[in-house]
Amino acid sequence: MRKPVAVAVGESLPTGETGPVTQTDIVRFAGAGGDFNPLHHDPEFSAAAGFPGVLAMGQFQAGLLAAWLTDWCGIEHLREYEVRFVAPVFLGNRLRFSGEVTAIESGVAELVLRVTRGDEEIVRAAARVAVA
Repeated sequence: MRKPVAVAVGESLPTGETGPVTQTDIVRFAGAGGDFNPLHHDPEFSAAAGFPGVLAMGQFQAGLLAAWLTDWCGIEHLREYEVRFVAPVFLGNRLRFSGEVTAIESGVAELVLRVTRGDEEIVRAAARVAVA
């Protein structure tokens, strides 16, 4: 078991990046999660729904953000995690992960997390992690 990370209020987490998102990424995630909505694999269906192309399922971005977070703090120290999907993710998008410590109480840090595409926010999240 890893030791909890040591942080201070106002501290930024190390940023992370992934991408570009590929059709293979989306298909693999669909297979793992069972989400076969045609918005995620059928370009014609997605276009008819008003999108510029197929889009990744929201849980894909949430999973990537959770993996980035727990690589930093250790899954064993994660206490709470919640996400809000702000904008869709499309093929070719590059995603950036960032976060900040907003409070610490009784050995648990409150974090605000974000996934962005360029300057656009894609996911807004919050987490609580045990810290040193």
